[in-house]
Amino acid sequence: MDLYAILKITWWALLGILLTGLGVMVGMDMGVGASLRYLGRSDGERRAVINMIAPHWDGNQVWFILGGGAVFAAWPTIYATAFSGLYIVMLVLLWSMIVRPLGFEYRSKLPSRRWRGGWDWMLFVSGAVPMVVFGAAMGNMLEGVPFHFTWNMVSYYTGSFISLFNPFAILCGLVSLALALYQGGAMVMNRGEGVIRERARRQLTVAGLAALGLFTVCGVWVWRMAGYVITGGADPAGPAIPLHKTVAVVSGAWLHNFQARPVLWLLPAAVYVAVLLGIAAARSGRSHVSWWLGVVSWIGTLGTLGAATFPFMMPSSSNPSQSLTVWDASSSRSTLLWMLGWSVVFVPIILTYTSWAFWVMRGKVTPEKVEQDEHAY
Repeated sequence: MDLYAILKITWWALLGILLTGLGVMVGMDMGVGASLRYLGRSDGERRAVINMIAPHWDGNQVWFILGGGAVFAAWPTIYATAFSGLYIVMLVLLWSMIVRPLGFEYRSKLPSRRWRGGWDWMLFVSGAVPMVVFGAAMGNMLEGVPFHFTWNMVSYYTGSFISLFNPFAILCGLVSLALALYQGGAMVMNRGEGVIRERARRQLTVAGLAALGLFTVCGVWVWRMAGYVITGGADPAGPAIPLHKTVAVVSGAWLHNFQARPVLWLLPAAVYVAVLLGIAAARSGRSHVSWWLGVVSWIGTLGTLGAATFPFMMPSSSNPSQSLTVWDASSSRSTLLWMLGWSVVFVPIILTYTSWAFWVMRGKVTPEKVEQDEHAY
C-alpha cells in the first residue's frame, strides 16, 4: 500500500484514540458534574464530590484540545466544513463549557444557599450538554450531514440547527451521557466514602444498564438505516478533493464492513461485556476495575462507529458523492508524516504526566477534609 494511504489510515486510527481519550477523561468529569446534585445531598457532600475531580478536570481538557487540533491539522477539509456548517452547535458546546470553570471557581465564594445552588445547576448543564452534543455529533456521522461543495471547493451547509438534533442523534447523545455518568460514578467510587460512594455505585449501575439499552436501540436503528457505499472514483493515495468519486446510499450499508470482516463484531460485544463486568466489579467494591472497564466500553462504542462508517468520516446527505472520506479529506503526505513524528514524542509524554498526576493526587476525599482545607473548592 502507498505510504500516503498508510498515513491516512494511521491518522484515522489516531483520531479515534483521541476521541476515546476525550470520552473517557472529559466524559468522566462531565459525568460527575451532571450528577452532582444526586451524588451530594448537602453542601459539604457536593464540595467533596467537586474536589474529587478538582486536581484533574482542567488537565483532562487537553484531550478536547488534542481532538480539535488533530482534526484541524490532519483533516482540514473536515474541520472547515464542520466548524462552518455546524457553527451554532459549536457555540452551544463552547458556551456550556465556559460556565464550567466559573462554577468550580465561584461556587464557594459566597455562603448563600441560592448562590451555590445556582452554580450547581451550571455544573449540571456544563456536564450534560457537552456529552449530549458529542454523542449527537457521532450520530450525525451515521445519518449524514446536509452539506455540499461547489466546483471550487466552497462548502455550503443546507440544514438547520434543529435538524442536527434529530431523534437518532439525541439517542446517540444519551448513549454518550450514560457512559459519562458510568465513568463519573466509577471515579467517585474510587475517591469517595460512605453514602457518597454508595450513591456513586447505584449511579454506575443504572447508567451502565441505560447505556447498554440505548446502545442496543442504536444498533437496531443502524441496521435499518440507509448507509453510504463508494461505487467508484476513490483513490486511497489521491489528493484531498472529494469531487471525483461516486457514492450510493444503500439500506444496511453500515453493516457491510462487519459482514466482510466478522472479527469487527468484537467491538460492540466488548461494550456489553465491559459494562456488565464493570457493574459486577462495582457491586463487589472494585471500583478501579469498573473504571478501566469503562475505558473498554468507550473503545468499543467509538470503535463500532469507526468500523461501521470506514472509510467515510463526514457523509453528505445533500450530495452523497461529495461525502468526506479517509481518502479525500486529509492533509498532505508531508504534513501527516511530520505530525506523526511529533505525536510519537508528545502523546506518551501526555499519558505519562497524566498518570503521574493521578498517582500523586490519589486518595479519599471527604466533606470533613474539604472543610479543613482552605485551598479546596
